[in-house]
Amino acid sequence: MPADAGEPVLRGAFITVEGGDGAGKTTLVRSLAECLDRAGRRVRLTFEPGGTELGRRLRSLVLDPKLELGDWDETWLFLSARASHVQEVLKPALAAGELVFSDRYSDSTLAYQGHGRGLDIDRLRRLNAEATQGLQPDLTLLLDVPAEVGLARTRARSADADRIGDADLAFHRRVNAGFRLLAAGDAERIVVIDASRDASSVLADAYATVNDWLEARATDS
Repeated sequence: MPADAGEPVLRGAFITVEGGDGAGKTTLVRSLAECLDRAGRRVRLTFEPGGTELGRRLRSLVLDPKLELGDWDETWLFLSARASHVQEVLKPALAAGELVFSDRYSDSTLAYQGHGRGLDIDRLRRLNAEATQGLQPDLTLLLDVPAEVGLARTRARSADADRIGDADLAFHRRVNAGFRLLAAGDAERIVVIDASRDASSVLADAYATVNDWLEARATDS
């Protein structure tokens, strides 16, 4: 992303972890950070929506099953949270040379609101570009798990109602299919990992992918 005049050049590395509900993103991000920290690579962890104070407040709204929201209402809340996340967390961390991991980012909007809700993908891409100021991940790990498996995991962890988690199986299947289409269209950035396996196998693949990418990046620079 070209830097605007007067803005710091981004020097860090930005890695995102994506996937449908119950794919194990949050567990993986934390485990990866621990492994990388032991290897001498300090990681900044963040997530969406909720990586900022505004994001946390918007998250409570967008996931509240008692609040009536249209599909675009939901989308604008996510985009507002993302804009705050980019400005307050991501850009400063990357400008400082940090290795940043985010649990969800712009691909989730395309998968959930685009493929899941059926909103216009091209418009969502344009809005994402505005909300992110053009900031794209350097590498994305996509945890792929059948929707049935992911929902069973999610509902086994918590019985609390959640607007998105409680959507029907067809919705979650569309979301997962959307993620796979995104991966097929951007294979250099998005690495698909089979998340239907045990957590240790998923972590091993993810760690190898990230470590290899970091080493290749260091060699290229």
